Amino acid sequence: MQDVFASHGYDVRVTKSGSWRMASLDGVTSNDFAFPASEIAAENIANTHGDAVVSTHKPFFSPLAIATFEPIMTLLETNGAASKDASGRWTLDMAAYLKLVEDDTRWNQLEGAAGSYNSPRSILITSTDIRTSNSAGMYLALSSYVLNNNSVVSSQAQASEHMDLLTKLFVSQGYSGSSSTAPFDDYLSQGMGAVPMVMIYEGQFLEEQLKENSRIQDGMVLAYPSPTIFSVHTGVTFSEEGQAVMQLLETDPELATLLAEHGFRPQGQNAAAFETFLQEEQLTSYPSTSEFVNIASEPSYEVQDAMLKRISEAYDISGAPPAVPEEEQPTDADPAATEEGNP
Repeated sequence: MQDVFASHGYDVRVTKSGSWRMASLDGVTSNDFAFPASEIAAENIANTHGDAVVSTHKPFFSPLAIATFEPIMTLLETNGAASKDASGRWTLDMAAYLKLVEDDTRWNQLEGAAGSYNSPRSILITSTDIRTSNSAGMYLALSSYVLNNNSVVSSQAQASEHMDLLTKLFVSQGYSGSSSTAPFDDYLSQGMGAVPMVMIYEGQFLEEQLKENSRIQDGMVLAYPSPTIFSVHTGVTFSEEGQAVMQLLETDPELATLLAEHGFRPQGQNAAAFETFLQEEQLTSYPSTSEFVNIASEPSYEVQDAMLKRISEAYDISGAPPAVPEEEQPTDADPAATEEGNP
């Protein structure tokens, strides 16, 4: 990607930050652009630094998905919480799943658990730390939408009606990693016994599947929540150069192909690049964008932030250690990489 940008005369260098923290970073507007992984984080940046904003762009997105295992989904299907379509794709019924969590259901209490997954652990999707990570924030937005009768939570009063369960989804997990890489790595290395379901971006599973030495093994499957929600990576530009970079992401066909290879779905004039890539790789387990018809919407920044603060307070009460922003953690990663898989 750096080579493509260089061919257009741009040397693009990236530093990393959690999406939710970008608006409050010192000197953020001295950059050419900020690139959070969600629309509401971008909305916060634009509202906070309105005078400095040149434009906003939405060049690509990734659906939220669940990395899991065939026996887990089969067990949930037996108990009315999952389904498998004719193409072999799995779907998790979010309303049914949330009811299982609300009732404190354990895996070994499900019908058929004795022969497939007889674990005494509570049914719970593993996610990243809600206090620092965008993917967990998307999980929160999706869950609040489902609990609000498949409608966007439009006020703090509506959110308060469901805060006990929304808090439980995260605090009950115990320790959570700050980046979506951490729980996915646990899924790949520790297996079904330790990590039966992980909330990830679709692109993470696809990118791993395409690696020469992929850790995806037989029985590992990707499931889509129903409804699902899109993590729309949104660029906020502060200069003409930043605007030009975002316009290249929106229009350059070579960049669109590279995005598809890393599991992202381009938007705009090169939107077909992702499905072309799937066809070339003969990857039939991933739906086309047009097949997503039940899609949740995010709440406003104010409502989402209020829910996050309530859950953070619950972490404090539980005695959990403070959240460590992803960009402050020691890492061996390439310094040009960004949080949550942004290129």
